[in-house]
Amino acid sequence: MEIQETNPTEVQAPEIEALPFPFNQQNFCRYESIEKTIGKVRVLIVDNLLRDENDLSDIARKELGRSTHSQLKLERQIASMALQNIVTNIKRLVQEPITEIAHVSELAKVADKFEPDAIVLSGTLRDFDFYKSELLAGFTDFIHTTRVPVLGICGGHQLIGLSFGARVVTLDQQEQEKRRTNRVTEYQYRFVRIVEPEDPIFNGIDNPESRVWQDYTREGRILRVWQNHGLQLDSVPEGFQLLARSYLCRNQMMVKRSDNQFIYSVQFHLEKSFEDWNRNRTRWEHPNESRDGRLLFENFLKLALAY
Repeated sequence: MEIQETNPTEVQAPEIEALPFPFNQQNFCRYESIEKTIGKVRVLIVDNLLRDENDLSDIARKELGRSTHSQLKLERQIASMALQNIVTNIKRLVQEPITEIAHVSELAKVADKFEPDAIVLSGTLRDFDFYKSELLAGFTDFIHTTRVPVLGICGGHQLIGLSFGARVVTLDQQEQEKRRTNRVTEYQYRFVRIVEPEDPIFNGIDNPESRVWQDYTREGRILRVWQNHGLQLDSVPEGFQLLARSYLCRNQMMVKRSDNQFIYSVQFHLEKSFEDWNRNRTRWEHPNESRDGRLLFENFLKLALAY
């Protein structure tokens, strides 16, 4: 058989079809080993879901009626899963995590005793007019005076905004009580647009050599995060700065760095990162579905320790 020499310059690589979104990414996923870059941190995790009938407003008692017991039981089941997910996230990010869980009604007392480096507020399930007014007032007093760094997630984000003067409304701008069911919702992974990329929570986003953030985040200022909500804040409260927005929900992320306070809050569920990462059967199925959320969580903890 005669072997013919081939000019290397004439050999063409096979064409690889670019992915449609975003920014012509490679049609493969880079393997990412998760390293614990945080040494030790004390985190107080706040259970914002309703616990028992003592937490209910008169409106809640009237609308829940005979189903009150079963609905509170469901609330507790969801709270257990949500809180454990946050705890698991912290354990996967921190070498020596020290965590404590407290119900929102006991927040001030437990925070004073536990002396956390950071506080993480869980999401919620019910509308806020289902909460007893004294419970909401107690949280408002705490969040206005605490000097501990705070991260609010979904309902925790809304609770922070409500405490600082924003209104909580549906995604189509209706009052909560006007539309309890059949609401417009944001659900599953959605894109949000960063509007303040200089904020330290996005550390490394402007480094073209960085492999920390995805290409679409560095080039397009986009985050891909898990959404599950039908309510939103109608505005950015005074003293806060908007960090990210989306089409259906303008206030997706905000921060307060005034009055000796350090408060971040996000409408999306950034804590869902490791839940998805751990469930994949292989590491070739795109384990970084919510990688962006995990990076934000990690950066918050680092900023809280440095605060």
